[in-house]
Amino acid sequence: MGTELYQICDQFLPGIKVQNIIPYGSGHINDTFKVETENKNYLLQRVNHSIFKNVEGLTGNIIKVTQHLKNKLYRRYPYRKSHKLKVEVLTAVETNNGDFIIKDFAGNYWRMFHFIENSKSYDRVERAELVFEGGKAYGLFMLMLVDFPAEELVETIPQFHDIQFRLNNFYKSFKKDHAGRVGGAKKEIDFVNQRADEMKMIHQLGIENRIPLRVTHNDTKINNVLFNAQDEGICVIDLDTVMPGYVHFDFGDAIRTFTNTADEDEKDLSKVSMNIEYYKAFSTGFLSEMKDVLNETEKETLAFSAKLMTFIIGLRFLTDYLDGDIYYKTKYPDHNLIRARSQFKLLESMEDQFEDMVKVIRNLT
Repeated sequence: MGTELYQICDQFLPGIKVQNIIPYGSGHINDTFKVETENKNYLLQRVNHSIFKNVEGLTGNIIKVTQHLKNKLYRRYPYRKSHKLKVEVLTAVETNNGDFIIKDFAGNYWRMFHFIENSKSYDRVERAELVFEGGKAYGLFMLMLVDFPAEELVETIPQFHDIQFRLNNFYKSFKKDHAGRVGGAKKEIDFVNQRADEMKMIHQLGIENRIPLRVTHNDTKINNVLFNAQDEGICVIDLDTVMPGYVHFDFGDAIRTFTNTADEDEKDLSKVSMNIEYYKAFSTGFLSEMKDVLNETEKETLAFSAKLMTFIIGLRFLTDYLDGDIYYKTKYPDHNLIRARSQFKLLESMEDQFEDMVKVIRNLT
């Protein structure tokens, strides 16, 4: 693939000599490479079109959103161009033809971004200060897009966080028992059934127009925030899942991933819990940007969103286990069941601390 990568780069960087192309980052979906030239560096990515079926629509989302973010930054901070502001925005590189993606002879889609120098990312949360900065970065990201019409964006993964869709898939898998695994997952199946109705609340509020549709990131992990040398959050990246959604999707999934005291597939459930201090830190950072634009219903249900998103991910792991592991990559036969158990244990920890979670949001808003 070495020669091919240089040929692809030439379509984005005509006349610029590429000195080196090396694999970069820890992402599991797209293939990413750092492209080094004499004066600047870039990121080249192959988009996984088996997961993202509408690459053109996805690309359109990214261009619209990043352009809006840049315009907003320049208006809000007049000296942005003199680099006095820490915040950065992901910037796509155009091809020779003025497009932002190319398709190679094998049918793969490629894109390129300017490399954000002097930045770093974390795969694990290390301290509360990082959690606060992550919350602030995601809060500012959503705040600057609050006036962007969400309906102009396509759904890059349709029904991604639709609880009814996820439950319907689960019920189908349960009834078919294609892999013969229902008998070994009765405890987890009961866990889902006991909470299914409660988890439909956000979906119902949306139907009733009591919460607004917003532009949401939908993958709010710690490693999708870039930090500077002072560990300040400076840029939200990985915009493939940016699409219409509710604030609960971003806040809830961030709490799920930032506050978990164990790995997502931890077998020893005694190690799994929600770190309430990290919950406070993320909430403080996020709401320092977003509290004035959220309506009362959003504020009242924000803490609940952590339970919802943890439930959804656990449900997806369990459904894939019942289906015979056809979606998530697994390392051993019960890997998805272990993942589901870990998420459900995290949810139980949230349930135990829920009154405190609600108080945190009330005190911040």
